Amino acid sequence: MELGQFFRKYRTLGLVLLMLSAVIVGLFYIALKPKEVLPVYQPAMVTPELVDESIQFVKKYHTIAPFSMTNQNGQTITEKDYENSIYVADFFFTTCPSICPIMTKNMYALQEKLADLPQVKLLSFSVRPQIDSVAQLKSYALKNKVDDTRWNLVTGSKKEIYTLARKSYLVVKDDGDGGSYDMIHTENFVLVDKQKRIRGFYDGTQQEAMDAIYNDIKLLVTEN
Repeated sequence: MELGQFFRKYRTLGLVLLMLSAVIVGLFYIALKPKEVLPVYQPAMVTPELVDESIQFVKKYHTIAPFSMTNQNGQTITEKDYENSIYVADFFFTTCPSICPIMTKNMYALQEKLADLPQVKLLSFSVRPQIDSVAQLKSYALKNKVDDTRWNLVTGSKKEIYTLARKSYLVVKDDGDGGSYDMIHTENFVLVDKQKRIRGFYDGTQQEAMDAIYNDIKLLVTEN
């Protein structure tokens, strides 16, 4: 074998071995890299002013409590309709002139982006149930192109809605008991997993937060 052929042969072999080594190192890196996992939020992890004082120090086992509401189609919606589903919840009212229109627009955008993930649902609680009747919610749903198969706009007992906001979803700053003068107003979108645990809070008025929630939903889908 000529000297030139010898060097060419072993140079090629060396390149192959180098590439193989790079692939092996890459595979080891992927295998050893910790899998990204979303946190499971507990009341003790959330700003105290957003949490009812009775649960502010709870550090584990927090889940969304059972509920019973009526949606835009006059159907009873309970936690069982979201059983084994990932979902995004928020609190709004149809006549809100400030943040709610932005939140609804962003929730609709999320609905469209999640078209290929039917296992992910949406849930919007009206904080002014005395105004948001079924007919009012239906009109709002039609106006905002709500997909009835995955997004419920719900009304019900104001006290129950207030309790859910403060003791389950951990998003309300104001103290109160859901009485006639209480007013819930929050820009938060809450990401809930299949085990009814909170996995993230997002500002529903900000595009950056909406990008984050979409990415986190995709991550959560792979986890479950």
